[in-house]
Amino acid sequence: MATTVDPHLVTTSIDLPGYRVVRNLGIVRGIVVRSRSVVGTIGASLQTLVGGNISIFTSLCEKTREEAFDLLLEHAAARGANAILMMRYDANDVMNGVTEVLAYGTAVVVEPIA
Repeated sequence: MATTVDPHLVTTSIDLPGYRVVRNLGIVRGIVVRSRSVVGTIGASLQTLVGGNISIFTSLCEKTREEAFDLLLEHAAARGANAILMMRYDANDVMNGVTEVLAYGTAVVVEPIA
């Protein structure tokens, strides 16, 4: 059994072109709770003075989403899935400076359409 699902078999759609769903294994998720460091917050505050992209936070958000996505792939594989449909992200503040990022979707087993 694979330890992770191939990212190419993850979609935000209800189907995966070229494949048919043979089994639905239910909802799977990957969750990461991350806090901002004091140094990062100060650096980001300085970046706001000049405007534009706050690269420190952009990098932090991207890394957090990537970690949540990787956990999603692992959870789906542990359930026996080889694909994920209807994949989504959600983010919420847990407390000041602490954010939860959730990646979720429907774990399925697919096979190529002949």
